[in-house]
Amino acid sequence: MYLPVQPIRPAATVILVRDCDGDYEILMLRRTHDAAFAGGMYVFPGGRVDADDHLHRYDRYRREPSAAQTDQLRAVGDEWRGFWIAGIRESFEEADVFLAYDEAGRLIDHDDAETHARLERYRHALHAGEIGLDEICARERLTLATDRVHFFNRWITPEGRPRRFDTRFFVAVAPPGQKGRHDAKETVDSVWIRPADALDKHERGEFGLMAVTKRQLESLAGFNSVAELEAMILAPREYDTYRPLLPVAGND
Repeated sequence: MYLPVQPIRPAATVILVRDCDGDYEILMLRRTHDAAFAGGMYVFPGGRVDADDHLHRYDRYRREPSAAQTDQLRAVGDEWRGFWIAGIRESFEEADVFLAYDEAGRLIDHDDAETHARLERYRHALHAGEIGLDEICARERLTLATDRVHFFNRWITPEGRPRRFDTRFFVAVAPPGQKGRHDAKETVDSVWIRPADALDKHERGEFGLMAVTKRQLESLAGFNSVAELEAMILAPREYDTYRPLLPVAGND
């Protein structure tokens, strides 16, 4: 059967992690059942890379990547800037985790209720397309924490799917004081959960996962702490690109 070729859209997804009682957990969001993509599934925050994400105007609002990220930049390629910017934007917009430094060079936290309320208004305006991430940085004198977002791997949606993405997955430690939460629009629930627990709940039919999310969780379940995961992320290694294929009817 002929399958029409679907355009492949660049995307960025951020796996947010934090320490938890001698282990670590990740933030997952449940998409609304009405969503055109992954309806009802638990996912990591992420989304499409916009053309503006690649613009050099963001250079004034971001921290330079660290020396330890040199291989990550090389693996993502010349357009690395756009993927990092998109990942930070989507983490803020979808998960209420803003990976940025304040004017004093401290990671943003939500301990100050007034600051958090102001950022929440920006979050809604960003979601509505009324403001850009660069304008938020300019108004609040923020610097995007590019140096804290680390490339993990790349997945390309197989041919035959109604929507196809070329997604760079990243790992970032959530800033202390930022608990994260769903946006009550595209996502209707949020939970911090250990990778192994998410997989167990999925096996019991209680936690819907796409195949790619399940595979990522399986790879993450082998680590016992944020420090252990970060050591792997920062060590020299090969950056895998996964190109799964849809099963063909009639073939084993």
